[in-house]
Formats: sequence, structure tokens, C-alpha cells
Amino acid sequence: MHEYSIVAALVDRVHEEAVRAGASRVKRLHVQIGDCSGVDVPLLVTAYETFRERTICEQAELVIDAVESRWTCPRCSEPIALGAPLRCPACQVPARLTQGAEIVLQRIEMEVPDV
Repeated sequence: MHEYSIVAALVDRVHEEAVRAGASRVKRLHVQIGDCSGVDVPLLVTAYETFRERTICEQAELVIDAVESRWTCPRCSEPIALGAPLRCPACQVPARLTQGAEIVLQRIEMEVPDV
């Protein structure tokens, strides 16, 4: 259940950014999660709902953007079709995961004082 440690790191990072910006409240977090990241999204949402209490994220909505996996040939950059063997049909080189393993805090929406 590494989802709880992911949420802990996420809330810590958001807190740092909110303090740096002088934010009074965080409204929404946008996170990209790749389908090969090993994250169980429903469990991550549950962890977030539990962990955010009494933090700067207490009222913040969590928006998760799913990122589909993409595999390519590391030699010729040929894309590998979903469901196909993970080997380049032209080069016979094992494919490389080029998208879908990420967990990225993409955007934080927060209230900051007028300057």
C-alpha cells in the first residue's frame, strides 16, 4: 500500500508550494498517473481522503488524469501497438516504456492574496 506514502509526499509538496506562494487555501490538485505506475487509483483516492484532514489540502479536490502506456523501440523509435508483443517488429529489440509509468503533480489551484 504505497499509495499512502505517495499521498503523504503529495500533501507535503503542496504544503511547501502553498507556503512559498503565501496561499490561504488549496482548492484543487491535478495529478497525472500512468497506468503502468503501479498505483491503485481508488486506493490513492481513499488515502487522500484520509490523509488530507487537518492539512492545507483539507478542502482540496483531487483530480486524477490517467496516462495511457506507450511503448517504443529504443533503437528505431517505432511505436509498439497496445497488446502486441513488447519487441520491435522491425529491429527485434525489446520495447521500452516511454509513457505510462509517471506520477506527476501537474497543477495546484490555490487562493493567494492580491499583490
